[in-house]
Amino acid sequence: MDLDGKSALVTGGASGIGAAAARRLTASGVGVAVVDRDAARARELVDEIGGLAVPADVTDAATMTRVVEEVEDHFGGLDIVFLNAGTTAGQSGIEHLDVEAYRAIMGVNVDHVVFGLAAAVPALRRAGGGTIVATSSLAGLVPMPGDPIYTLTKHAVVGYVRSVAPTLAADGIRVAALCPGFADTPLIAHAKEQFGDFPLLTADDVADALEEVLDRAEAGECWFVQPGREAAPYGFRGVPGPKGAGAPPAVSWEDHR
Repeated sequence: MDLDGKSALVTGGASGIGAAAARRLTASGVGVAVVDRDAARARELVDEIGGLAVPADVTDAATMTRVVEEVEDHFGGLDIVFLNAGTTAGQSGIEHLDVEAYRAIMGVNVDHVVFGLAAAVPALRRAGGGTIVATSSLAGLVPMPGDPIYTLTKHAVVGYVRSVAPTLAADGIRVAALCPGFADTPLIAHAKEQFGDFPLLTADDVADALEEVLDRAEAGECWFVQPGREAAPYGFRGVPGPKGAGAPPAVSWEDHR
């Protein structure tokens, strides 16, 4: 994928993986909109790399629509959307559930991906196609008993990406996911000492993988990213269907409301 002259929107773009991605995309000739609730840090990064700072609450559907419109107007179009904002739960939710905290992580990790994609698709159609990448996690591919609610949200992102990708591919819009293992970013800063000598990804490792995804990922792929390994699409095993049946029907529940 030739990135020079393209435009991109990066949520959670003011720090960690988002900031590394914004710097990398800018270095490749992309005009980048840094979208983050931390307005000061977003503007600080844009002062460094250029582009557009967009302070925003990505958990609000109307706000995401406004963000996409602002980015499209500023750059004259939109080609790449990196839905990267994320947070952790800080609770297991097994016996004692903090409902407010639960709603908060669902808003950032799940709602923002759904709202961001829905807002971006019309803009990408106007551009003649484009790419949407959502940051899931290795916890979107395997269980993480230490944070079940976080695991729930990241499994949701994987399922959503894999489900919408075939439909949007027909419009020239490619949707994929990044699934990094533990990365040395502000997200785990409070618990970093617990990792000891366990190898951690850097934000730049994930930015490397993003470049690979933009260059050659197929629609619906979910790429694992682990220290010391080449990033690659995860091979999901086929789920057995009814005995003797062919491929499952492409059912739309909208037809049965």
